[in-house]
Amino acid sequence: MIDTWDALERFYAAEADYLAAGGPGKADFSGMAAHLAPDVVMHQAESLPYGGTWRGHDGMERFMAAMSEAWTGLTFLERRYAVNGETVAVHNRGVLTSRATGRELETSVLQWITVRDGLVHEFRPFYLDTAAVLDALGAVTG
Repeated sequence: MIDTWDALERFYAAEADYLAAGGPGKADFSGMAAHLAPDVVMHQAESLPYGGTWRGHDGMERFMAAMSEAWTGLTFLERRYAVNGETVAVHNRGVLTSRATGRELETSVLQWITVRDGLVHEFRPFYLDTAAVLDALGAVTG
């Protein structure tokens, strides 16, 4: 049986490979999908341009495309995690670069991730400051 953190690290490696190969529209998503449960769910804050609930492999591929429309890059500065059974809490600190404005945003995101049987089943990210994310993206808020 694959250890929970090992399974998540394998997903992260596949995600990095996918993005390095050009990401949405250019790279084959199947390498990433191999680490996701068929009924995987990604929950994003509704206020974000890529907000909402994304379901299944198709939903995750569409989510990756929506993220790529918003951001040109992400550099991780720090990653910390805690594992409790099937649940992983991951604190990511990084720098995102907005496609629309070219601005960089250094921020943190805490992710609550469920991993079962070596596959990621659910992502629940919590942003430090969604208003700062929207500002960096040049999104109009009201």
